[in-house]
Amino acid sequence: MNNFAVRQSTLTRPVEFAGIGVHNGNPSRLAINPAAADSGYVLTRLADDGTVAGRLKISHDRVTRTSLCTVIDLGQSVSVATVEHVLSALNGLGIDNAEIVVSGEECPILDGSAAPFVRAVLEAGISIQPARKKFLRILRSVTVRDNDAFAMLEPYNGRAFDVEIDFNSKVIGRQRMILDWSPRRFADDVAPARTFGFVEQAKVLRQAGYALGSSLENSIAIESERIVNPDGLRFEDEFVRHKLLDAVGDLALAGLPIYGRFRSYKGGHGLNALVLKSLFASDQNYEVVEADALPLEMEALMDLPESLAVAPYLRSIG
Repeated sequence: MNNFAVRQSTLTRPVEFAGIGVHNGNPSRLAINPAAADSGYVLTRLADDGTVAGRLKISHDRVTRTSLCTVIDLGQSVSVATVEHVLSALNGLGIDNAEIVVSGEECPILDGSAAPFVRAVLEAGISIQPARKKFLRILRSVTVRDNDAFAMLEPYNGRAFDVEIDFNSKVIGRQRMILDWSPRRFADDVAPARTFGFVEQAKVLRQAGYALGSSLENSIAIESERIVNPDGLRFEDEFVRHKLLDAVGDLALAGLPIYGRFRSYKGGHGLNALVLKSLFASDQNYEVVEADALPLEMEALMDLPESLAVAPYLRSIG
């Protein structure tokens, strides 16, 4: 079995990004730095005066708001919004440990997908760490509902996502995507999918102080049952792919990669957060296991993107 399948990993070197927040429209910078084994994802915010807030391992119990995006509380009235895309990139690539440093109230939206983060991480390289890779194995099904919408985590021999959406829009309609996860499948089929919204709703959101940074450069815009973006869609079902992207990011707040199946219908950030809360309500719902102890050969899951399949990108440290 290759080391990437059973040992923890982090970035080989830091990567940096600059852009704007999709909701506040303000300039924002973000760096992803290497982190020690068993660190998980650590979130730090730099204030304008250079002071540091947070440096906390992010988890589901730090979520304070889920309308439009996922917001993480760092204490002392400091928070960081729209963390889901960068977390999706890290979780989707199978990276175990990283420090995310944000200068601003919101992570930069970039092109509205996770692809820029994925490309940068692959170019920086991934380093293998001595510690064994750990997973959160689902032992009992947990479900949360909101009318006909639901989110569920259930036992499964692997890592799978089954996401379905249903919009009263001819452009979107009902779409479903089932993904048996691997880093390669995530990078190719999920990471490039962009966030989306309706033009009329965007006008209302802007009046309320949201979507101030939204544009055709970072969002799919729908107006009068047509796609406004001149270049159209990256995938015919890009909408559900982005919802799956969001779920991968939100579920990273479990603190460890989930070994099991996530299912949702008409879901979103709110239900994603609630299903984690329900999971952790009882320690009989899950167990922490090392990769070697799982019934499925982990190498089958850790199918690497081509840019990582050859040296020098994959390195071993320690």
